[in-house]
Amino acid sequence: MSRFFAALLGLGLLAAPAAGAETRTAIFAGGCFWCVESDFDKLAGVTDTLSGYTGGDLENPTYRKVGSGGTGHLEAVQITYDPEKVDYDTLLTVFWHSVDPTDPGGQFCDRGETYQTAIFVMNDEERALAEASKAAAEAELGQKIVTPVREAKTFWPAEDYHQNYYEKNPIRYRFYRGGCKRDRRIEELWGEAAFKGLPKK
Repeated sequence: MSRFFAALLGLGLLAAPAAGAETRTAIFAGGCFWCVESDFDKLAGVTDTLSGYTGGDLENPTYRKVGSGGTGHLEAVQITYDPEKVDYDTLLTVFWHSVDPTDPGGQFCDRGETYQTAIFVMNDEERALAEASKAAAEAELGQKIVTPVREAKTFWPAEDYHQNYYEKNPIRYRFYRGGCKRDRRIEELWGEAAFKGLPKK
């Protein structure tokens, strides 16, 4: 998929190609985009995940520029899904239970604006669902959730080496994820509801 095509797709200006059923897209920022990709690829009905940057105004952002701060961009993942197999509400449930939405300073060992959580919505229906899901997750958790629901902006695909990183570099990925204590914190925070909606490990 070209970066230009993906950017248009992220804005909702171009429909994703589909064999048979129409597909839709959702955009979530949940810290390291490698991990968000890995989690959502396990969900039945998700047909594609794309790591990238969104939320800021800098055009053609790069990993180096975003990582240095000041761009307003967050690491995020654009998720393409088949609404006949999985709905947006389920995507939201998986998102909440695979991040720490109580942390305003980043996610796990990754600190700073780039790694903050956010849900980027493309229309009023998504916003209503996201806000309702946020309230339900907050009540379930019993803690204040700081993850904002934001209007979607241009989604810029990340460099090729970031795409499907967990598949291309499985040993490095497992070392990173384990060292960052991502799963440990999620399980500590959510208990038995950790990774709710995803296949059991």
